[in-house]
Amino acid sequence: MGSGKRYRAAVVGGTGYGGAELVRRLLLHPDVELVRVASIDLVGEPLSAAAPALEGRTELVFEDLAPAEAARGVDVVLLGLPHGVSATKVPELAAIPGLRIVDMSGDFRLRDASAYARHYGRTHPAPGLLPEFTYGLPEQHREAIRGARLVAAPGCFATTIELALLPLARAGLLEGIVHVQGITGSSGSGVAPSAATHHPVRSANLRAYKPLEHQHVPEIEQLLGGAGARDLALRLVPVSAPLGRGILATAFVELDEAWTQARLDALYREAYAGEPFVRVPRRRLPEVAAVSSSNHAEVGVVAGPARAGRRTVTLLGAIDNLVKGGAGQAIQDMNLMLGLDETASLADPGPWPP
Repeated sequence: MGSGKRYRAAVVGGTGYGGAELVRRLLLHPDVELVRVASIDLVGEPLSAAAPALEGRTELVFEDLAPAEAARGVDVVLLGLPHGVSATKVPELAAIPGLRIVDMSGDFRLRDASAYARHYGRTHPAPGLLPEFTYGLPEQHREAIRGARLVAAPGCFATTIELALLPLARAGLLEGIVHVQGITGSSGSGVAPSAATHHPVRSANLRAYKPLEHQHVPEIEQLLGGAGARDLALRLVPVSAPLGRGILATAFVELDEAWTQARLDALYREAYAGEPFVRVPRRRLPEVAAVSSSNHAEVGVVAGPARAGRRTVTLLGAIDNLVKGGAGQAIQDMNLMLGLDETASLADPGPWPP
C-alpha cells in the first residue's frame, strides 16, 4: 500500500450527503485508505463535484462499477446507497470471502422481512441475508460488531431515540406506549430537493410528516426490546425544521415517583460512563448546536413532579444526522470491525459556532 495505511476501503454510492461525509472522514483516517468511490452519478468527475469541500484533497473520481469491481482488493466496503438499492448490491458483495460490509441504508436493519415490506413498501430482495447482519449501534452491540462481517448502521431518528431511551430499557423501566417527537434538519431528506424540502419553504417552516408511520420505528422497537423493553409501542411524530443538519428527539415516559431526578441522573451517567461519543450534560439540556458536524450525541433526562405516585419523565437526545446518525456511525462500526481505535477520524468535537 503506497499510503502505508493498514486497510483499504471503497465507498459505493458517494454523491449524496451521507456519502460525502463518508468520503471526508475516510480521507482523514489514520489507518484506512480510501481507494475507490463507485456511483452511477457524476461518473468520471472528481469527488469535489459532489462535495466542493474536497477540492484538492484527493485525485479519486466517481467510477461506474459493479459491486465486485468496487470491492476489488479492499478490506471493507461502505454503502451510501438509497433504501431498496443496497439490498440489490449486497448479495454479490457478501459472497466475497473476508470482505467486511457496512450498509447505511435501512435494507438490513430489521430481522423480519415482513416488517421490512410493511415499513419500506417493497418485498425484500435478499431476505436470507437479514439474520447475518449485526445492527450497528455500538453503545448496545459493541462486542457483536467487533466480530461481525456484515453491519447495518442505524437510522438517524433511530440512533437519537435509542440512545435517549436505552438506559430505561436496560433498567426494565420501558414498557407499553412511548410518545416521541423528533425534529430534523433538511440534509436528512437527501441531495435532491422536493417541494417540502426546498429552501424558500423549509427555511421558514415547521412541518410534521409520516406521523406514527416512520420507517425507523420498527428498528427502534427491535433494539430496545432486545435491551429489556417490554411490549414497547413507539408513537413517533417527525417534524422537519429549518436546519441544515441535526436531530432533537423528545420522549415522554411515565415512571413510579421513586424515580427522582437524582436517581435518573445517576442511571444515565452510569449507562454512558466511558462511552466515547455519548455525553450527559450536567448544566444544560441536550441541543443540536453542541453536536453539529460531530459524531457525538447528547442525552438528557428531566423528572417531572410526582402526582398520585407517578411522575412524567422527559428524555431528550441530540445528534448530527449525517455523522452519528449516518456516516460517522458507519465509520465507528468499521473501526470496531477492523480492530482499530473506535474513535479514529471521529474524535473532533465539531465547530463552534456551528
